[in-house]
Amino acid sequence: AGMAAAFLMEIRRATQSALLVVRYAAAELPSAPVEVSVCADSLEVRSGGSCDAAALPAGVSLAPSSCRGLRRLRGDGLHLRVRLRRPPPAADVVFTLRESLKPNKNYIFYCQSCGDIVVNDRKFLRVLPLPSENWSDLVEEWCCHPDPFARRTLHPQHGDCFVGDTFLLLNTRNESHVPESPKSKENTRVICKRCKTMLGETVSSGTIKYYVTEVVIQSAEGGFSPTPRSQFVQSIVAQCLLELSSAKSTFRFTIKGDNGKTYILIWLLNSDTMLVESLGSSSSHCGFTLFGDILTPSSGPVGSWNALKVLYQPCIQCRNKELADAWEDDMGVHPLKFPSETCLELLLILGLSTTSLPPSLRCMNSFQVGTASI
Repeated sequence: AGMAAAFLMEIRRATQSALLVVRYAAAELPSAPVEVSVCADSLEVRSGGSCDAAALPAGVSLAPSSCRGLRRLRGDGLHLRVRLRRPPPAADVVFTLRESLKPNKNYIFYCQSCGDIVVNDRKFLRVLPLPSENWSDLVEEWCCHPDPFARRTLHPQHGDCFVGDTFLLLNTRNESHVPESPKSKENTRVICKRCKTMLGETVSSGTIKYYVTEVVIQSAEGGFSPTPRSQFVQSIVAQCLLELSSAKSTFRFTIKGDNGKTYILIWLLNSDTMLVESLGSSSSHCGFTLFGDILTPSSGPVGSWNALKVLYQPCIQCRNKELADAWEDDMGVHPLKFPSETCLELLLILGLSTTSLPPSLRCMNSFQVGTASI
């Protein structure tokens, strides 16, 4: 009939340890004694005449004799810690745009929301990385004379594709759908013809910017395969955070909209997390799923995800303004720019991941705790 007792296991690869939380559908544990059995490859919960059991995903093996710290927290359920017999398989290597886009290959850009073709059969002669968006501020620290790059912008030539942290710049001088001379900020927005989603913006008469959260790039030989929107946004943002934290040892980020407003402050906590969760059944009503039905990667009774764990603060409606201003002036904080609608989507995704966690795991200091699947 499905599990009446759901469980969540947070595994850390670096320490080869796991936190196990067993939670019942009811707010309180049943009056009968509860027996939790931890085996190498499965979990079992007995209470009264009922028994709930679940097999762990392949590659996850526990050391039952290492169980410790069993305690009951009101509203959470039972907590205990256990070590792993061996580390689970490493997370898949993040597939970055800089690695996936190659010169002299043909690509098609699709609208991620509806699958409509945005750029058809384009071959790039050069694929070049752009400096970070605050590069001009750093130049002032490097140069002992006036900035030689002041008032200069980097524009791709014909056959070029410039790759930024969150966007791509393409030369579109020969494409009829790009406005020749934008007269206002609103006129620079590039909209999908089919679903009217904002895909990017016109930088100049010959340059267009596409945000990586809004387009799917496939080789011309392949085809478009839809991905749930929230899952796609999570994976792309997680990719950006991972790449920048690895390359620049940057762990704090501001999520900004195309309108210049700051929507979220994010502090990357760890990237070696694996989440294992019993998905239960529709009859269990446990409400204890991290990503919801649309993000469930498989239909089995137990799901597993590689995830980033982050601390975050929302900044909409002037919340956390003082902290946001302090981060704005801190050179150790890296800004990431997305369409404003996508920033709100990301905030909703993080909020849902927070509320699905047990109450005791939702906050750390003054920050909220969230997860993003890789």
